[in-house]
Amino acid sequence: MVDEPAQAAHFGWYKSSDDLDVEEVTLVDGSALKRAVGAAALGNAMEWFDFGVYGYIAVTLGKVFFPSDDPSLQLIATLATFTAAFLVRPLGGLVFGPLGDRFGRHKVLAYTMIMMAAGTFAIGIIPSYAQIGVAAPILLLIARLVQGFSTGGEYGGAATFIAEYSPDIRRGMMGSWLEFGTLGGYIAGAGTVTMLQLSLSADDMLSWGWRLPFLIAGPLGLLGLYMRMKLEETPAFQAYTEAADAREATRPGLPVLIQHQWRQLVKCIGLVLAWNVTSYMLLTYMPNYLTVTLNYGESKGLLLLIVVMLVMMPLVVISGRVSDRLGRKPMILGVCAALFLLSIPAIMLIGMANDLLIFAGLMVLGIILAGFAGSMPSTLPALFYTPMRYSGLSIAFNISVSLFGGTTPLLTAWLIEKTGDDLLPAYYMMGAAVIGFITMLTVRETAQLPLRGSPPAVETEADAVALVEGDVPVTVDENLPTFRE
Repeated sequence: MVDEPAQAAHFGWYKSSDDLDVEEVTLVDGSALKRAVGAAALGNAMEWFDFGVYGYIAVTLGKVFFPSDDPSLQLIATLATFTAAFLVRPLGGLVFGPLGDRFGRHKVLAYTMIMMAAGTFAIGIIPSYAQIGVAAPILLLIARLVQGFSTGGEYGGAATFIAEYSPDIRRGMMGSWLEFGTLGGYIAGAGTVTMLQLSLSADDMLSWGWRLPFLIAGPLGLLGLYMRMKLEETPAFQAYTEAADAREATRPGLPVLIQHQWRQLVKCIGLVLAWNVTSYMLLTYMPNYLTVTLNYGESKGLLLLIVVMLVMMPLVVISGRVSDRLGRKPMILGVCAALFLLSIPAIMLIGMANDLLIFAGLMVLGIILAGFAGSMPSTLPALFYTPMRYSGLSIAFNISVSLFGGTTPLLTAWLIEKTGDDLLPAYYMMGAAVIGFITMLTVRETAQLPLRGSPPAVETEADAVALVEGDVPVTVDENLPTFRE
């Protein structure tokens, strides 16, 4: 164990609970917390509206940019472009994460909003393959890479922002609002695409209708930028900055993160794998699976998924609150077990040509995903210390999403095309569940505990006094820096 000044320089706030003073406890301002959570969640919704629209309109985009007589090949080509955006997400995490740890969370989140809106808007003005030939899919790929790069800094920053603003006892519920926003963005994107498909003819949709959802990104991006620029920096980051400046300490970079937190990076990758395979299988791939593989009506599939997501939204917040009381570990272990046991029944229900059974299968996966979405936004930031939290979460999250989450639609579509086995989505999710379960067994419980490298955060002065006097079951000892994690 290195000495306290070195710990403080590299890992943020360091104090034993026995030596804790009342003035060192962070008092969370309720109104500031609401503004922070609301702006982060709404900004996240706008980002995922932009990102989700591509997946929901993939069949149409395949016809516009990848003309072919084989609908399956069109879909695979379009999903390959979808996947390409995920390949640059780790690069975005490597750039935006360290910037967020050095200059502040809310500033970097504003830049990611600008880039996402610009990339999405650009897709809406790209000429079709019929107009400019092979240049059209090339321009589409470039716009998708801009989207992916910006998204590389979005989730890690937004999750870090909310986690660092939240009181320790409510971090799960506060973090769940981030995924509430994500679902809201997906619903808005799916609803926009569905409305266009129902109101426009097939020719109009191919000619110009597909552009409208992407063009909406411009004004949405400006609104999100305004909201994020109005936010203040998180109390945890401010506390670390003041301490580091007072000591004239050198802030840690990526070498320190890799040397001392590589195990946490691996754990984060494993947890994100289980969560995002489920997420992209349900929210991105399933509409195309229903349309291309099962010959189900394109608009009907999206409508069913919209209903599923509407039901999921309150379940996500409930899941976050339960994780505060029950604990992150039992919550995520239970969700992984449910995913392993119910994946095959869910996909079998979806494969039956009955609206009610299809909805039931989608809903099973939706409930499981709500369990992940409600507890992960508070679990993942708690893996890392304050001065490297944005970097660690962004890098690990995006490596996992790029390798396993974003490739889920493409790989699943390709495997079904090659094998003809319609249960492959279930097998894929079962494998992810096993990895998530094993990973969570190695993770410490963090519910109701301070973030690593941050002082305890409470809502009232009475809570702070009770914490210091030992009258409440909240300690900081469990989170003292250690290299044995």
